[in-house]
Amino acid sequence: MRPVTRRTVAAAALAAALAGPLSLPAHSAPTSLYAPSALVMTTGRGENASTAAPDRAVTVNCAYTTTGTHPDPRQACADLDRVNGNLDRLATLRSNEAKPPCTMEYRPVVVTVQGVWRGTRVNYEHTFANSCIKDTQAALSLVF
Repeated sequence: MRPVTRRTVAAAALAAALAGPLSLPAHSAPTSLYAPSALVMTTGRGENASTAAPDRAVTVNCAYTTTGTHPDPRQACADLDRVNGNLDRLATLRSNEAKPPCTMEYRPVVVTVQGVWRGTRVNYEHTFANSCIKDTQAALSLVF
């Protein structure tokens, strides 16, 4: 490179480094009035998420509009609203329903939920003894 070109490139880089932060607003406005609520729900065969063979994963977004790959994202968001995002309480939503009997076989199924609920980070994991117990004990939003 010629010396003049090196100086020109160095001056341009210095100008960009100094002027770049000055061109940004001091506080950026939020893009939405609603706190983010986007979750990824997974099921897998195994005792915990780190060793489970994944079966399925779905997404649900419960912010202003309800979207996602979940089969019933509106019901999932409604269930989460009813327990105020407390995933441990989701099983109580089905406590009044008649439950079919399940076999006592041990084929563990792990359910995980990760993401953000109303601006708070979520990292949830629960293991059921088998898929029948998962289907009867888990709330509608987790049965996918």
